[in-house]
Amino acid sequence: QEQLVESGGGLVQPGGSLRLSCAASGIIVSINTMRWYRQAPGKQREWIAGITSGGSTDYAESVKGRFTISRDNAKNTVYLQMNSLKPEDTAVYYCNTDLWRRPFWGQGTQVTVSS
Repeated sequence: QEQLVESGGGLVQPGGSLRLSCAASGIIVSINTMRWYRQAPGKQREWIAGITSGGSTDYAESVKGRFTISRDNAKNTVYLQMNSLKPEDTAVYYCNTDLWRRPFWGQGTQVTVSS
């Protein structure tokens, strides 16, 4: 059965780093476009990063230069390296792809940036 499972979230101080993981099953990361979204309290869900089957990446302006999306094809896992974290990065982070032209989501992992 298709599944995306995020992990790696937690509490971190401003300026710190976290690496999120998205482990896929029933979905081959290397031949799909994979994306990260986030949803902060009281706000709309926001696209923040994507990687194509060809390895091209792009980022929302709010995270450009601080976050890096990557994948490990052998582990069938997508990562989001988050550096220089700010309190406004606090959100639930979701892994996403498309199945049969419909968006498919993981369960999300909470990231809290606070002193």
